[in-house]
Amino acid sequence: MSHRPETLMEAPLGRESAYPEAYDPGLLYPIPRAANRAPLGIFEGKLPFVGEDEWHAFEVSWLNGRGKPVVAVARFRLPADSPNLIESKSWKLYLNSFNQTRFANRDAVIATLTQDLAAAANAPVSVELFDVDADALAPQQLPGECLDALDIEVSDYTPSADHLTAGDQVVEETLYSHLLKSNCPVTGQPDWGSVMIRYKGPKIEREGLLRYLIGYRQHQDFHEHCVEHIFTDLMQRAKPTELLVLARYVRRGGLDISPWRATPGLVPPSPLRLARQ
Repeated sequence: MSHRPETLMEAPLGRESAYPEAYDPGLLYPIPRAANRAPLGIFEGKLPFVGEDEWHAFEVSWLNGRGKPVVAVARFRLPADSPNLIESKSWKLYLNSFNQTRFANRDAVIATLTQDLAAAANAPVSVELFDVDADALAPQQLPGECLDALDIEVSDYTPSADHLTAGDQVVEETLYSHLLKSNCPVTGQPDWGSVMIRYKGPKIEREGLLRYLIGYRQHQDFHEHCVEHIFTDLMQRAKPTELLVLARYVRRGGLDISPWRATPGLVPPSPLRLARQ
């Protein structure tokens, strides 16, 4: 059974909402990150990571000055240190409010999106618009070695850091899995994804790592907080000197969310889209 957290009592997620008839930035619903970070021992001003929440919106449209529709794909980046994330249903409704709104040009759309999203996140937000057939949107593959062929027995479908162990050998490697699944914290709907882990430090036991990642299968939380949960558990159990955790979640409602968190000093990953997104 799904449970609506107190921070979402007024959110539009999971409720019937009228189709927005006109541009309305008030549709955006910010959610403080602090409430979900506190149980992980993460507090404002002392973040153990850097990172971004990268969003792609595939249903972006507006009217030009003569009333002709324009369509595009948008990429948004919210910094991990922003006080707020933005609830996805409200984001979709907000974007829909552009559908019958006239803008002089693409720059005016970008300026409006940048201003409104930054106000909701309470931090600078990066906005890019792409033509729907742009090469930059072509699907790619995650780098590294895939864990999914490991022949393991699994009986635990809630995340347990007890599965994570590391040996004495120091390595630098990149591992990934397509078996990530978590659930919406309100509706209980499945959120499918892939996760990549790049680290330098004591070698992580792979079968235990895969069991740990599969453990999110019945876990209810936002995409962003699942990634922070994974990052925190890996830092505490494996104690790497460098760590990057990146998740690429499958789109739902025309939006996909791809958060990444890394130890300070690591080069940010290049944006990429997977075939499932």
